[in-house]
Amino acid sequence: MNAHDDIAQLSTVVARARAAQKAYETGANQRRYDRAAEAAAWAIMEPSRNRALAELAVATTGLGNVPDKIIKNHRKTLGLMRDIKGVKTHGIISNDASTGITEIARPIGVVGAVVPSTNPAATPANNIINALKCGNAVVVAPSPKGVASCELLLSNVHAEFDKLGLNHDLVQMVPAPGSKVKTQAMMELCDRVICTGSQNNVHRAQTCGTPAVAVGAGNVTVIVDETADLEAAAQKITASKTFDNATSCSSENSMIVVDAIYEDFIAALANEGGALVEDEAQIVSKLWPDGHLNREVIAQDADKMIAALGLTDQVPEDTKFLAVETKGIGPDHPLSGEKLSRVAALYRAKDYEDARAIAARILDYQGAGHSIGIHTADDARAVALGTLMPTCRVIVNQAHTFATGGSFNNGMPFSLSMGCGSWGGNAIDENLHWKHFIQTTKIVREIPPIEPTVEDIFADYWADAGE
Repeated sequence: MNAHDDIAQLSTVVARARAAQKAYETGANQRRYDRAAEAAAWAIMEPSRNRALAELAVATTGLGNVPDKIIKNHRKTLGLMRDIKGVKTHGIISNDASTGITEIARPIGVVGAVVPSTNPAATPANNIINALKCGNAVVVAPSPKGVASCELLLSNVHAEFDKLGLNHDLVQMVPAPGSKVKTQAMMELCDRVICTGSQNNVHRAQTCGTPAVAVGAGNVTVIVDETADLEAAAQKITASKTFDNATSCSSENSMIVVDAIYEDFIAALANEGGALVEDEAQIVSKLWPDGHLNREVIAQDADKMIAALGLTDQVPEDTKFLAVETKGIGPDHPLSGEKLSRVAALYRAKDYEDARAIAARILDYQGAGHSIGIHTADDARAVALGTLMPTCRVIVNQAHTFATGGSFNNGMPFSLSMGCGSWGGNAIDENLHWKHFIQTTKIVREIPPIEPTVEDIFADYWADAGE
């Protein structure tokens, strides 16, 4: 199939989506939108389907592990459904007598969702649910390795749709085999692009001519200061770093530990399965053998990763991840960047201020805007990080992977896509959620004038600067 045929094929897909969306919206009510979203959620959460999706994802992408994929598919979807339950996305959503403005929720139309291979079921499910909740149709563009998972997910969604009499064309995917031409055509033809994935995909989404919500790269660094609960910090970092074999953009890639508690923290980390590695050169040569991340290492179970790095019998048998001592930051020091594996860079800081300076240098190199973590008993330091660092989230005393994208014990909305603000080249600085899948029409009425005098506005200024 040539490029012209690819474009024609996608034109047909989007046209069918547009027709289905119009019918979905016509005569709709909140119940219709809610039931459709619930159908898509059950399509991934039903236990046997969840397991099948998790197993297929690992088998076809070679990334992550089945038990954690099952947990992710369940918890991310359950959390999203909690967040949107009772949210009004149809009809009049506000009516303010004081302003004379009535606000009416309106669908965007056809949403084009570009999704990564790291979460080939959970991320498209999140996008599909949000789109349906807000009255939209959606076309998903999976990565090449995520095609099989997306096909299975959509077949599950369509099976649930049949129970409700909903049109399958509301939820479609870029027909396999995928291609850049097809994805580009989808992005140009739809009404809004939602993009989670590589920086290349993000750039293409943001330059396709269609309004896009795209998210930046992660490269999480976490500070452990002298006031931290070291055992708790070690436990949380280990649980977070190893979850789904570090496929998450919120997985800790660097730990910065202050000198006063460095040795104690290393001991606490060892108790949790974090092994200290001092031979940085060996790790770099094995992890980036040809300048690219080694596929035998990225997102693999601990034993496979250790073998691929040539560390068998050189680290304890119970090792879950590696903490590699380093000082370098920047393009000539790849350990300071995202590693997509059970490998974390370890920096030793003189004190907290030095730790913050190291973190700033890391984010300046990679991951600005996404998030930073701190384990501390001094909340003022967390607030200071939020004031000084180029980041949209400061995760305090939590397992970063579980906290950044929403958790049942923090207030962040559940999401698999984290906006990174201007620092990460993104239009949003919050977690992607339902509000990004809706637009509104405002009915504007006349009200009594609210017009200040010049003195009302400038009195304070004149007092300071003079007239």
